[in-house]
Amino acid sequence: MDLPLAMSAMEKCATVLLFTGVAAPLAGALFWRVAGGWDSIGGGPLAIEREPRPAPRHLADRNPPVDPAIQAAEVRQMLRAKSERQQRRGEVPLDVEAETTRLLAREEEDLDTHARQDAELRAEVRQLVAARNERRMHSGLEPLDVEAETERQLADFIGSR
Repeated sequence: MDLPLAMSAMEKCATVLLFTGVAAPLAGALFWRVAGGWDSIGGGPLAIEREPRPAPRHLADRNPPVDPAIQAAEVRQMLRAKSERQQRRGEVPLDVEAETTRLLAREEEDLDTHARQDAELRAEVRQLVAARNERRMHSGLEPLDVEAETERQLADFIGSR
């Protein structure tokens, strides 16, 4: 304990300068290097809080177009398997062709419903754009291109097309 008190003012100044000039930067670099290690803790492949990787190319398009022949063959195959399981249990087997036709017809109806809803949405947005165009003309502003504005509104509403 007597050592720091026995130092002269010049020795104390040299000690402080040595500490701030050499030891403090070395300690800062060491802490910075160690802190980088702390960032990687808990960041393994099963970590919850990490940046998601982009999806592989084969999964990027979630709804690729389906060949109707392949789809019908797969539906038929699943229905045959279901029919065989029912037959093994002693139940009445399915009429595979009739069930295939029914299921594929229902899917076409669903597609027609979506197309009709899309057409209804497009008509409604077009009416809104036409009404906005009338208000613009009454205000003395230049009218918009109705079709281009309808497409822009749909792209904003639905997402990029």
